[in-house]
Amino acid sequence: MNRNLRLVINNNQKNENQRYFFEKQELKIILDLYAKMVSEGSWKDYGLSISSKQVSFSVFKNATENAIYKICKNFKPTNKNLKYMITDTNGKILKNSYDINSLINKVNWKKLKK
Repeated sequence: MNRNLRLVINNNQKNENQRYFFEKQELKIILDLYAKMVSEGSWKDYGLSISSKQVSFSVFKNATENAIYKICKNFKPTNKNLKYMITDTNGKILKNSYDINSLINKVNWKKLKK
């Protein structure tokens, strides 16, 4: 009996599931921004939405209202600049970028149109 053999099933499944959410570094950038805005009193709550096309981090001013912003990551963007987006309540794209760090850090959140 050979003890060096291993049976590996669905070896690629882990990598497939990981790409359908924010990566650890992306989520850290978003949560750092969220903590800053909560401490300033601008944001009160958040929510996460996941679909086969994108994942979004929704920001609420009050828990009973609609999201004022959504920070979205598209899994299959038609344009590289549409990989990350900030949208308003109606889904209108306010800002977009291929890099989440530059998108989050270059936005003046107090002057961003709602």
